[in-house]
Amino acid sequence: MNQAMTTAGNNNPTNNAPSSLTVMFATTACWMLLASPATVSAFVTTRQTASPLSSSSSQQQQQQQQRYRKFTPSSLRVAVDPTVVTKKEYQDICGTDFDGDSLEKRLSATKFLYPKHVEVIQDLEQAAADAAENILLETGEKAWQPQDYLPDLSKEGWEEEVKEFRAMAKEIPDDVFVVLVGDMVTEEALPTYQTLLNTFEGCDDPTGTSDSAWAKWSRGWTSEENRHGDLLNKYLYLTGRCDMRNIEVTIQHLITNGFNPGAKKDPYRGFVYTSFQERATKISHGNVGKLARTHGDANLNRICAKIAGDEGRHEVAYQSFCEEILKRDPDGLILELGDVMRGQITMPAENMNDGTPATENLYTDFSEVAQRLGVYTAIDYADILKHLVKRWDLEHLEGLSSEAEKEREYICRLPERYLKLAERSMNKKKKELAGKEPTKKQFGWIYNRYA
Repeated sequence: MNQAMTTAGNNNPTNNAPSSLTVMFATTACWMLLASPATVSAFVTTRQTASPLSSSSSQQQQQQQQRYRKFTPSSLRVAVDPTVVTKKEYQDICGTDFDGDSLEKRLSATKFLYPKHVEVIQDLEQAAADAAENILLETGEKAWQPQDYLPDLSKEGWEEEVKEFRAMAKEIPDDVFVVLVGDMVTEEALPTYQTLLNTFEGCDDPTGTSDSAWAKWSRGWTSEENRHGDLLNKYLYLTGRCDMRNIEVTIQHLITNGFNPGAKKDPYRGFVYTSFQERATKISHGNVGKLARTHGDANLNRICAKIAGDEGRHEVAYQSFCEEILKRDPDGLILELGDVMRGQITMPAENMNDGTPATENLYTDFSEVAQRLGVYTAIDYADILKHLVKRWDLEHLEGLSSEAEKEREYICRLPERYLKLAERSMNKKKKELAGKEPTKKQFGWIYNRYA
């Protein structure tokens, strides 16, 4: 391709000086970006019938058009006669040929905050490709979709199906609904999480359609996660139990507020975070499903089990990435893991609110309900950390520097320390509530009922 482009440029005598055609091309290109499709179409028709080069031989035109197509985007070919454009004229206006490869190269980062980490991540391309191939499910018709778990409103008799659906949901207590809404709001903030993934150095998707294994993993993961919020949102809507507008306002505020898990663009820290968070999400959805089954809602039980299954697969992928990093740079990952644990894992929905002063502590109120119901507790936090220590076999990791060895010892002691603190805190709360009803809070999500 490059040879053809060079030939096209060198053989044209207009290469060395701007011409009236250059001006025409620039004007046309700018006009094309602003004009309507119908106007552009009319312009192209006129240019084709009135081209001053129409007397040229058909063979010469075809050859020049073929060369032109190799370095000119189709959007510009629509508005400009290919036979009048040289490579130099095009580059003078656009600054680059903008074919797929050169655009990717132009947009890709060349300097990094963590060059050594990026080098390791680039060496893990095959691990990312394997995860995309073996852990992510097929897309399209073969993949599960939210509608598979909801009433089909296009069918005859859908009214009865919805009535049955709502009758099951009617038995779910308000506090379970509060936790379910909090989980759904967290899932609906997916744009924030894909943005986060794209900040990890060496794992980004510079064009949005990059062909790298990391970019494919990121887009595939996002497409699977996207189903979770969609399904829970529709379930809540069909039950008629929740103030959906208030929930939608909460989602918008959460996405607007964003969140900072402390990854600092470092892929090591990013994958430590996702290894932890995916397991936490799996636990939360799974426990809500168990509560739904206890209260007789088989639909919600199936929904939560399906979502928890996705989170479980994703957890395996991110933990395997960290395992591969440990094989290549154990010191690097251990030092980052220790630092992340000192700051503790930031939950992705901690900035949730519905824009009113009364909901400044919305995440805290939601978390207290989740803790009270046993959906996600401080003990779960300690258990996740214990799982990661075992999963990565940190107890037996050898060959570390003295600094990393100290961090390893610190990390391996953490699960037991967190467990003791969690049990002490929970026992204290039980004593305080002995014989008393827990203090309940109002939630706009459920029309200001208490939970």
